Amino acid sequence: MVRRLFLPFRSPYPEQKRKGLVQPPFFSVFRSGPTCPGCHGDPQARMALVIRNTQKVVPLRRARLGRDVQALRHLLGLGRFDLGLVCVDDQRMRALNGRYRGQEAATDVLSFPFHEDLRAGDIPKPLHHDDYNLGDIFFGVEYIYRESQAHRQDFYNVTALHGICHLLGYRHSTEAEWKQMLQKESDTLQLFNRFTGARLQPLMLNTT
Repeated sequence: MVRRLFLPFRSPYPEQKRKGLVQPPFFSVFRSGPTCPGCHGDPQARMALVIRNTQKVVPLRRARLGRDVQALRHLLGLGRFDLGLVCVDDQRMRALNGRYRGQEAATDVLSFPFHEDLRAGDIPKPLHHDDYNLGDIFFGVEYIYRESQAHRQDFYNVTALHGICHLLGYRHSTEAEWKQMLQKESDTLQLFNRFTGARLQPLMLNTT
């Protein structure tokens, strides 16, 4: 298992696409209900989850993934923030992992936070509308699919939650950090399971 890591770098995902200004066919946009402060109810200003699927190896149910990630986002109190989810194959993930971590191996998730200096669990407090952005999560869909098959359970949602937690400053480099992040994932999934009827466990309990 390749260790996941919080990445204090700007995402390679183009800014204008994350903002929803350019929407090719491989994008899905899911807009949240609440509007951001100062948007005066403009429906175009609602905060968005943008899913970009660049791989063709594994069929991806983007509508379901979008609904579930939206639910996780709101359970975490992040409905006011944009979030990008980029789904890639093993080849792209190896390249990203090699470039940013020096490990040319496929992995399940890499997080690129917009707010890089958050303490674990802090919610950003932007001063400007353009800063209502969490960042981007790169999803290793092939890797996640293999893990799902091996463990006979859906790893997409728990991997997404893991990536979001990294965007919020959680890490697992030390035992104390690992326990703190595990607790956050456990608490969030307990709520998610209650509302959806799922029986998901934190990613950190399923992998090593």
